[in-house]
Amino acid sequence: MIQLLENFNLEKGFELVLEYGIPLFKALAIYIIGSWLIKRIAKITSKVMEAREFELTLQKFLNKIISWALWILLLVAIVGTLGIETSGFAAILAAAGLAVGLALQGSLSNFAGGVLLLVFKPFKVGDTIEAQGITGTIKEIDILQTKVVTFSRKLAIIPNGPLLNGNIINFDTEGILRCDTMIGVSYDADIPKTLEALTKLCTDHPLVLQDPAPIVQVSENASSSINILVRPYTLTADVWTVNFYLQENFKPTLDSIGVEIPYPHQVEIRK
Repeated sequence: MIQLLENFNLEKGFELVLEYGIPLFKALAIYIIGSWLIKRIAKITSKVMEAREFELTLQKFLNKIISWALWILLLVAIVGTLGIETSGFAAILAAAGLAVGLALQGSLSNFAGGVLLLVFKPFKVGDTIEAQGITGTIKEIDILQTKVVTFSRKLAIIPNGPLLNGNIINFDTEGILRCDTMIGVSYDADIPKTLEALTKLCTDHPLVLQDPAPIVQVSENASSSINILVRPYTLTADVWTVNFYLQENFKPTLDSIGVEIPYPHQVEIRK
């Protein structure tokens, strides 16, 4: 009797090993190999993104997304190896994904905008831009928002969705800017002499570029003045220095050649 019980236990144990042991062994093997492959793929992906000079923020984010997706696939494979039905599990994941997507529609729009900004790089940290009615210097580009420091030292936080869908002016892409100014002179002024003096005012400044050459020309014959455009080119970082220089020296330059800058006069008539 004892012998029969021992034989029964051995047979039962052997059957249990065959029934559960082999799937467990397969699941363990899949986990070990799968985890090694995930780490390997993550390293290769990082090297590819570094070679293509992806932004560090985008590299980290994409690595996490890829890793999560691979780990989910590995989990599904392990569950299937253990004999558990995976169709219900996949349905739960799909439903959860749909619910999260509906709850985060606005955030997903900003997320998509952030990815595109980091991939196509219309600007980078340190660039001066004008977008969404805000002008300032890029301080930080996150996956959901971009931080801009305005000229008055205020921090503006712009969601990436509207930022990408609107117009963006990048002042630093070309490396040079045109300093647009205008000055009005009297109708009695000697125009050729005035244009020559204003051109010399531009070219005498060391920060004004000679190529492209400054543009000095008559813009319009207004009601009380002849308006002259003065447009020198300069490096992006020097544009305000040149602008202030011109504003400070317009009057002394015109005074030196006897040209008047018109201004409103008030005449009082008494009876």
